[in-house]
Amino acid sequence: MKLIRIKDVMERTGLARSTIYKYISLGQFPPSIKLGTRAVAWVESEIEAWINDSIKRRDEVVA
Repeated sequence: MKLIRIKDVMERTGLARSTIYKYISLGQFPPSIKLGTRAVAWVESEIEAWINDSIKRRDEVVA
């Protein structure tokens, strides 16, 4: 299991930091894992799954 930091999450999803945290609070994005007092990370496979689900939802609407 690989952990990625917020910068990588933002690059992969194209989302802003505030949008990521908004989606987390709405239960629409994988939550972060606390690494320390000021550090968090995300499970890479969970972010990839979220991206793939977003693509799948888009394709279902278009089809």
